[in-house]
Amino acid sequence: MSSTEVRTQIRDFLASRRARITPEQAGLPAYGGNRRVKGLRREEVAMLAGVSVDYYVRMERGNLSGASDSVLEGLADALHLDEAERSHLFDLAHQSAPVTRSRRSPAPHTKVRPVIQQVLDAMPDTPAWVRNGRHDIIAMNQMARALYSPVLTGVRRPANTTWFVFMDPAAEDFFVDYDRIAADAAAMLRLEAGRRPNDKALIELVGELSTHSELFRQRWAAHNVKFHRSGTKRLRHPVVGQLDLDFESMELASEPDLRLNIYTAASGTPTADALKMLASWAVSPAQA
Repeated sequence: MSSTEVRTQIRDFLASRRARITPEQAGLPAYGGNRRVKGLRREEVAMLAGVSVDYYVRMERGNLSGASDSVLEGLADALHLDEAERSHLFDLAHQSAPVTRSRRSPAPHTKVRPVIQQVLDAMPDTPAWVRNGRHDIIAMNQMARALYSPVLTGVRRPANTTWFVFMDPAAEDFFVDYDRIAADAAAMLRLEAGRRPNDKALIELVGELSTHSELFRQRWAAHNVKFHRSGTKRLRHPVVGQLDLDFESMELASEPDLRLNIYTAASGTPTADALKMLASWAVSPAQA
């Protein structure tokens, strides 16, 4: 990513965060009824962050080079950034610094070591799979392949969940809460782009989605970022019907850029029964 592109990312991110906060939310008096600025003024952010107005204007114009951790923390507090947004701010600040060899991140993995596949296969009754930061699916067990069969039928290889969300019409039927899934997918990809701005495959993916999906362009332009660690996901499976699943997404300690996703359901629920049916279908000759 060029220095101009980094500055643009910083400018748009800070401006979008500033625009969403009202003076009342920031604990400031709102004088008058005709504020020309949506959200906080630059002067108000500077005061809350404990920096000069000129310094904050320079930062919002895209120059975070040389900003100390304490300044960034003050800015994050002033803008009410959550954990993911703070991480993104620091990533953008690091990209503003002069490029050094030690700062270059290795390319995301495209395959796993055999022992990780063994771990996946050791959970035969639980859908489990591994993805990298750009959401390529790089390893799955049999149950995960059965669960995500609509995702795997797409033309893209390796299969990519974000590509499926925005490029495959089947996604709107597969994900019960499609709008939320789409917003989350773009936000997670935006977070990864801040972490790995020079990942060629990620740049190509964002370019393809931006070219062909109006919904992605809208979600991407929002500059939202999000961690994806745990929660619920509702899927409409073509064979076993609706599944209300709990998921956990864990970083693999031995492969920090990979995440292990596991889907479960509470015992005795309709979804737990449906997963048993899915397990039978997964080993059937038709599915094989």
